[in-house]
Amino acid sequence: MIHHDIFAGIASPVSGLDGLPAHLKKVNGRVYETQLFPLKRIQMEYSTDDVTATRTLQLLAYLYTSMATFWTYDYICSLHEEWTFLLRSRWTKVKALYITARYVPFLITTMNLYLILAPNENTNNCQIPINLITSLSLISLTCSECLFVLRTYTLWNKNRILLVAMLFTLFAITVPSFIIGFTATATSSSTASAIPSCDRSSGSFSFLIPFILLLVFQLVLISLTLVRVMQRWRSAKGPLYAILVKHNIFYYACGLLLSVANVVMPVLPLSDSISYFLPKGFEVFILAILATRMHLHLWNMGQHVRDSDIAVCISMSDMSPADCTV
Repeated sequence: MIHHDIFAGIASPVSGLDGLPAHLKKVNGRVYETQLFPLKRIQMEYSTDDVTATRTLQLLAYLYTSMATFWTYDYICSLHEEWTFLLRSRWTKVKALYITARYVPFLITTMNLYLILAPNENTNNCQIPINLITSLSLISLTCSECLFVLRTYTLWNKNRILLVAMLFTLFAITVPSFIIGFTATATSSSTASAIPSCDRSSGSFSFLIPFILLLVFQLVLISLTLVRVMQRWRSAKGPLYAILVKHNIFYYACGLLLSVANVVMPVLPLSDSISYFLPKGFEVFILAILATRMHLHLWNMGQHVRDSDIAVCISMSDMSPADCTV
């Protein structure tokens, strides 16, 4: 004979008061309700926008981690050439531009990862690193462009009028870009995920103005390069000249493509962090790698090709023609 009290402590599955699966358990004559899935109640407190924001932060974390990994891999692959250039080349303005364009993107990517992953519920604490990222991005992009402005200046046989015009145009683009970068970006603290983080948004059209201006500037530079190539394609010879032209065209083509992406992406139905800030980060990152790698390659070629290049005699450390006729 089985005693009835044996089943008194066995829980029986029923539907709870809130519709969630539960157990009714009788202990000492009282009935207790135990939720089977208490986490489901917590998850239901978040809206669809919160879940979307969390997934966006996760995607951005993956992308910025990939960028940092790629930069590290690229740096390791060129470590010997990098330090040979840094130790053997003369200290000039171009070398300072190279160092800035080379190492600032890594700081930017690291700070972006910090904003996404580090707990931060205070919006005021988000504004300072975001402004710093904006400043560093513009500095890196300006240095990359300056390297190729000097290359275009070299192709045009040190035409000082052209150099002043290009630098003035670049300066006219950089100054409003700084102003717009600080004023058109709104910050907020995202607490949708388990780790609160800083979030950025910009629904203003003014945010696109710097990229439109940069697109026009790059069109002008690639046009100057192509015009010079057509003028000198019969008389210009030598490996350095060929490398210089190929680098310029490839760099400007990539810059145009990335600038177009920065203008088109905000039109797509994506979050502000992806449509506005991710393409900007990619452009700064890719152009910095292209500019520095191409300059490093050109410098290395200059160490092996001295007097044989009769078309362009370039001092690879200061990117200015030597005393020869171009």
